[in-house]
Amino acid sequence: MQDEILDRKILLIDDEMELLNLMETVLKKEGFRRILKISNGIDGVKLCKSEKPDIVVLDVMMPGIDGFETCKKIREFSFIPIVFLSAKSEDIDKILALGLGGDDYVTKPFSPIEVAYRIKAHLRRKIYIKNEIYNTEEKIINFGDVTLNLTKGEVIKNGENIIFAPKEYNLLCYMAENSNRILSKQMLCNEVWGDDFQGYDNTIMVHIRKLREKIEADPSNPKYILTVKGLGYKLNIEQ
Repeated sequence: MQDEILDRKILLIDDEMELLNLMETVLKKEGFRRILKISNGIDGVKLCKSEKPDIVVLDVMMPGIDGFETCKKIREFSFIPIVFLSAKSEDIDKILALGLGGDDYVTKPFSPIEVAYRIKAHLRRKIYIKNEIYNTEEKIINFGDVTLNLTKGEVIKNGENIIFAPKEYNLLCYMAENSNRILSKQMLCNEVWGDDFQGYDNTIMVHIRKLREKIEADPSNPKYILTVKGLGYKLNIEQ
């Protein structure tokens, strides 16, 4: 797994070039080979879209759009781990960062080697979840009394085969493969309907409602397909 971790792509976003260069040097010494760096949030979002890094390390206090706004924009199309770096140590700032979709929050001054090891930990967890969510024979995801068999293309609930329309099934599969992650409506639209689809907002809500009607015991009070206000949806399959 070590080689797989070190081959992952890291995006550093910070307006302090000295810090960017220091972090790049430390990460290379730790064995990372694919490091991108940019000095502002707007270009950072663009680079994140085009290069599709595996993790983002993001400063909070930047000119233009700050780290919080940058995180929000990234979360519109990606759910990769985001590690915040900040001179702000107040709990309210940490809560805001994590609430916007951040995965970690490191306060300045910090040890660059500590950040490197935090990056490794997040990448290790990401790889582990990806590898372990399936069993070794078939791609199966279980939650509650529902079994989603991606190999056979079937959904079983309480022993009965549930029939889904193609888009409903594709939507469920995408949410299941990215379970416990907040997925924006834009991300769901891009994956299931394609980048050029218009008017996706109402369409996604309708499909989410249909999924709940087929999966949830009480669709009006869902346990698995959850709405995350202002951010999107997630399939909650935590045990």
